[in-house]
Amino acid sequence: MVSSSVTARAALGPVGVVAVRQWVAAVLLLSIGRPRLTAFTRRQWWPVLGLALSFATMNLGLYSAIDRIGMGLAVTLEFLGPLAVALASSRRPADAGYAVLAAGAVAVLARPQPATDYTGIAFGLLAAASWAACILLNRTVGARVPGAQGSAAAAALSGLLYLPVGIQALINHHATAQVLTCAAVAGLLSSAAPFLADLLALRKVPARFFGIFMSFSPVCAALIGLLLLGQSLHLIDWLAIAAIVTANTASLLTRQRPG
Repeated sequence: MVSSSVTARAALGPVGVVAVRQWVAAVLLLSIGRPRLTAFTRRQWWPVLGLALSFATMNLGLYSAIDRIGMGLAVTLEFLGPLAVALASSRRPADAGYAVLAAGAVAVLARPQPATDYTGIAFGLLAAASWAACILLNRTVGARVPGAQGSAAAAALSGLLYLPVGIQALINHHATAQVLTCAAVAGLLSSAAPFLADLLALRKVPARFFGIFMSFSPVCAALIGLLLLGQSLHLIDWLAIAAIVTANTASLLTRQRPG
């Protein structure tokens, strides 16, 4: 997946890769969810439209951030989205401390340096905000639209949003069959498949433990960036990533199960 994503991004740029990724996700999710679009009411359409826009923005923000600041920092910043949702929904004093820890870690990651790419950091934070919106909107969509129809419709609309810019990106970059295949594989493995896997996992695994497992995404991304892409980080950046992972894991572990 990493090699496919890197190859496609180098040839098509972030916009082209995200466009193909959205199209692949749309086709797969439409074939599974099979939404009855004509039966949607206005009350159902609004959260679906919001989810589509958030989904599209999240992926563009993430890939643009990876292109500028590397995979480890980009994924870490994006992970602040679900972490913020989890901490904001809590009223426990301990979670306020975890929020301060995460905020301090972000300040470290965004600290002024001669080589600091503030645009890349902004893209990462945009991805985080979009992921938070996806979580909140997905809850509403799940409550108002039966089955996976709402998510499938949102994926389809997100793909439609990328038709103009995606086609333009493919034309400008003279996309080859090999590049398109790499982009399609990246879309399948990093978008559609994880989405379906998350749905299946959450049916069998308690959300609490699933959240702990997902907490290690920033660390995994940083290691992949280091070992496969040669994207090294300073020790203080590794400590900041560890602080964000610790904040989320500690919040989940100390949270009491509902009665």
